[in-house]
Amino acid sequence: MKTRSMAALTAILVVAPLIAVAPGPRAAAQARPGGSARSAESALVGGIDLDTVTIPELQARMARGSLSSVRLTLAYLRRIKSVDPKINAVLHTSPTALGQAAASDIRHRLGRTRGPLDGIPVLLKDNVNTRDMPTTAGSLALAGKPPAADAELVAKLRAGGAVILGKANLSEWANFRAARPTSGWSAVGGQTHNPYVLDRNPCGSSAGSAAALAASLAQVAIGTETDGSIVCPAGMNAVVGLKPSLGVVSPSGVVPISAEQDTAGPMARNVTDTALTLAVLSGGDPDPGLAAAAVRPGALRGKRIGLWRLPVLGAEVDALMTRTAERLRASGAEVVEVDLPYQVRLAELEFPALLSEFHRDIDAYLATRNGPRDLAELIEFNRVHPQEQSCFAGQELFEQALAAPPTTDPRYLAMRAELADLSRRSIDETMTGHRLDAIASPANPPAWTTDCGRGDNDVIPSSTPAAVAGYPSLSVPAGFVGELPVGLLLMAGKDQDAGLLSLGAAVEHRLDGRRAPRYLPTLPTG
Repeated sequence: MKTRSMAALTAILVVAPLIAVAPGPRAAAQARPGGSARSAESALVGGIDLDTVTIPELQARMARGSLSSVRLTLAYLRRIKSVDPKINAVLHTSPTALGQAAASDIRHRLGRTRGPLDGIPVLLKDNVNTRDMPTTAGSLALAGKPPAADAELVAKLRAGGAVILGKANLSEWANFRAARPTSGWSAVGGQTHNPYVLDRNPCGSSAGSAAALAASLAQVAIGTETDGSIVCPAGMNAVVGLKPSLGVVSPSGVVPISAEQDTAGPMARNVTDTALTLAVLSGGDPDPGLAAAAVRPGALRGKRIGLWRLPVLGAEVDALMTRTAERLRASGAEVVEVDLPYQVRLAELEFPALLSEFHRDIDAYLATRNGPRDLAELIEFNRVHPQEQSCFAGQELFEQALAAPPTTDPRYLAMRAELADLSRRSIDETMTGHRLDAIASPANPPAWTTDCGRGDNDVIPSSTPAAVAGYPSLSVPAGFVGELPVGLLLMAGKDQDAGLLSLGAAVEHRLDGRRAPRYLPTLPTG
């Protein structure tokens, strides 16, 4: 197609949906609860419920011509404008989002689509490098010039035709700055709120990614995890989050904590979209039959799942796990009680090892950016910028990392070797001994009240074995404790990502544990 005609078609694709979708004064006036026109906050667009629609359903509509990527992208941009002020999850929207969507619509019309994410709006956690938007890790120290190049995972999303919609807020420095941080807070973005109850915490560090998905502000989002930072926010916001096996998704261009544990991963409102996004991020082939297999009668029959209860998360969460086990057994699964070994020792070793790794890896990353050139300069930056202290002042983890042994030190090497051995054995021995297809545990407690003075009030040990081992873990909505979501965390062995997603889709279908948020200001006392 000639350049001039391509430009003309792009303009038509962008402008026509603006005319079709933008409400006039009368429609805006009628957009009230109970009125004849839909509210601007509605998750409905062209008869599609954004809260429940899947990527395959969207692609089918785009293939038929009954939906365009431009119209879908506009719908999400409108929801961000109307809904995000309640939850403060989105830092930036891309000025090129509609142009990306228009290009996708052209590919759809010409039959040249690039895969399952072509034309699908995606939010990125703001510790993933983008050449055309700031990448700050939530810190004012990185709030200047954007990185020179996209992260490798962003390049793969663009190559797959995804619409990079914008950047999501996060816990500053992925919750690796202060001893008592407040999850979901950053100096750049302020505090992200849990969409279910607004004075409750969204968990971190992928807080904005999870909260935005819960509020249907994008179709999928990218989070990152060192230990719990995908699966806890997913559970606490009633969405799906996959921490892939280490190395499945490239870490290049992602602000680090530890190369030994860090991974980016997909988050969505359903397992199908999560799996399709992973295929693009990893360069693998998507499973076209995942959704159909999940709803097939008997999909869970004969599956053996080990339930690691973790009563430390409270009686109400434990009661939800009991109900979850009963529902899985009713679907033909065998659920057995398990207790993972070596957890006390893992807890003793993980943090000291991460301190050494953070010093090494953050120095290497900062050398690629404008701003502080190493950890020592970053500490000094925080000391002299009051905005960095407006929620919590501490940077104890930075200071401890600066003094930690280097990663060449024999003490560190022994710690990391023991961590790798015990974490893998904790999962492998449990799965082999009980002949399990997966291990299940609660992903999170009910969300605590956000409080800058106190910091987080979290005890979440379930993510550690898979995080330290580099094995996959998947959080799917399990249900609610009152108004607050709780996720079911599924873990499996090395490189068992595909099998875990397949099992997770069947579990998700059986539990049906998600509902849309109501944005309650608070919970009644008592």
